[in-house]
Amino acid sequence: MIKPIHSTRDFHSPGRSPVIAENGMIATSHPLSSAVGLKVLQEGGNAIDAAIAAIAVQGVVEPQSTGIGGDCFALLSRNGSGPVLGLNGSGRSPGRATLAQAKAALGENARHIPRTSAWAVPVPGAVDAWLTLLEAHGTWDIARVLAPAIDYAENGFAVHPRVQFDWHNNLDVLNSFAESKSMLTANGSAPLVGQRWAFPKLAKTMRTIAANGRAGFYDGWVLEDMLTTLAGLGGVHSADDFGATRSNWVEPIGVDYRGYQLSEIPPNGQGLVALMMLKILKNVPVGSAPVCAERFHYQTEAAHLCYTDRNSFIAEGMGHLVKDLLSDERARLGQAMINSETTLAPLMAPRALKGGDTVIVSCVDRDRNAISLINSLFNGFGSGIVSPRSGIVFHNRGQSFQLDEQHPNVLAPNKRPMHTIIPAMLSKDSRIQAAFGVMGGDYQPQGQVQILTAMLDHGLDIQTAIDLPRLYANASAGMVEIDPTMPEHIIAALQRKGHKLERTRTPHGGAQGVWIDHEQGYLWGGSDPRKDGCAIGY
Repeated sequence: MIKPIHSTRDFHSPGRSPVIAENGMIATSHPLSSAVGLKVLQEGGNAIDAAIAAIAVQGVVEPQSTGIGGDCFALLSRNGSGPVLGLNGSGRSPGRATLAQAKAALGENARHIPRTSAWAVPVPGAVDAWLTLLEAHGTWDIARVLAPAIDYAENGFAVHPRVQFDWHNNLDVLNSFAESKSMLTANGSAPLVGQRWAFPKLAKTMRTIAANGRAGFYDGWVLEDMLTTLAGLGGVHSADDFGATRSNWVEPIGVDYRGYQLSEIPPNGQGLVALMMLKILKNVPVGSAPVCAERFHYQTEAAHLCYTDRNSFIAEGMGHLVKDLLSDERARLGQAMINSETTLAPLMAPRALKGGDTVIVSCVDRDRNAISLINSLFNGFGSGIVSPRSGIVFHNRGQSFQLDEQHPNVLAPNKRPMHTIIPAMLSKDSRIQAAFGVMGGDYQPQGQVQILTAMLDHGLDIQTAIDLPRLYANASAGMVEIDPTMPEHIIAALQRKGHKLERTRTPHGGAQGVWIDHEQGYLWGGSDPRKDGCAIGY
């Protein structure tokens, strides 16, 4: 086992060095968010305060990815050595959302819930999750935490390049609603890079939350605005649905890999997939280098197997099935199915969920409180539905529900859909080693495995591991999507094994992470160059 505590950057190639600091570190996908989180740490806030302040800012300055109209999950640990705690802040379907009613509204032959339908909008859970985290483990109140986000929403911010890229790519959905077109486009176009943009209605809503806490979102004029908007589009949401929304503390699930323990939130999220992949990969060749055909082939084959299981089984309330899917016997069966020379892809038939606009904030403070906090609207700008008075953009996580009554993830009242967003926490010898995550919809388990194995199998520091070329086994499309930076000789080697490769236009993932070097007392931060953000510490 190689210990990844030294920088492995190639200074002849474009890239970033890991950020190394002692007293606190935060990594986000937007520089304004990272700066706010750092300021909170420097002013005495802990990692939980800083992460929520940062993620609230991202709901303003990176509006396509996240916001108060979405969902949230978190993994955290106190003082670097406490148990890993999990919070499920995902919302539920309305109490009147029966399968029969959905089919009556969408058509008896409907196979999937459309992205822009009110049926794709569960009750947003993010605001309750933030408040729950602050009440249990924060040191600042919600008004102080939200102040930077309110300032940016009210006074404006400069649109950054990756934000503009994603904004432009979602114009079709934004222009399909009058309110969305009015509030989220410049006369039907995306704002320009560097253009000042503001969300005054959202600022007013966040001030209401700052003043009234939970009631500022789940009650009062904000609730009335949301209910009116959703009802006008055929939604069956009620005030009781919003009033009953609560996050849940959950016991994380995990596996051992090379002497480290990876922790994930249990289903309804897909963190189980990353754990299943690691169980298979721990006893197969790791490859001669972090960028080599052998390594990518085995990881792709493990993904084909585990994503097939995901689409068949993962849903809320899996019970003992989680243990069965993580059993040694099932891992050995997966290993036996992998052929070193031929891909399994033609035998696999999973259905992709797509999506991919999410933010992950990784933060560790001077007391070594650590948090991996993930917040999402699912697709870019979620459902595209915006409440006119409050400026809230609704997520579309309900699109993940199945309309097949035999499927465990079938739509039902008061049910959480299968989720793609998965924070991660790595431990070793009962101490937290890293808080990290990889954004990008379906890609996230593969992204976590690719980055984690690059560090633990090949000794890369967290930034270099994030920088590596990536591939995404999208068996539902019959393709393996690869970064344009993938070396040609590796492409040729994978093609000889039968992989159908396609260069991706939109970069996969948006990893953020903080590695704790307990021996030297430093924090190592890494942030994905595929996004606008940065890691920063003090």
